[in-house]
Amino acid sequence: MTVEERKQRARELFRSGYNCCQAVAMTFADVIGLPEDEIARLASGFGGGMGRMREVCGTVSGMVIVSGAIIPATDVTDRKAKTANYALVQEMAGEFRQANGSIICRELLGLSKPEGTPVPSDRTPEYYKKRPCVELCACAAGIVAKRLK
Repeated sequence: MTVEERKQRARELFRSGYNCCQAVAMTFADVIGLPEDEIARLASGFGGGMGRMREVCGTVSGMVIVSGAIIPATDVTDRKAKTANYALVQEMAGEFRQANGSIICRELLGLSKPEGTPVPSDRTPEYYKKRPCVELCACAAGIVAKRLK
């Protein structure tokens, strides 16, 4: 898939109801090597800045999930691999921050504090008009996709 195709796929997944982390991570199911439904299961708690706590943006969490497939760090004694993975995460997060001003969900949404409820927002036309999440998903997917070239 091209970078643009990946970005469009992330938009589509988010618009279909998946959370921001799921939308980004599922876009790279072929890279991760897992079926989309399994990725959706593993990424389910990262939406809304981790369980709607509005901390690190779920799109950034999605990039972190994919980073483990791009540069795996599975051997606990391999400091070089862990360092390379962390460097990739920091690079991608830095690019996201530069493009969007933050990697923190509540800041990206212009909230002074979290809503204080775990109940997800209804996905209405008004929701999509006031939330930048669709394009944040596309941005994160584009950042990851560029690393695959």
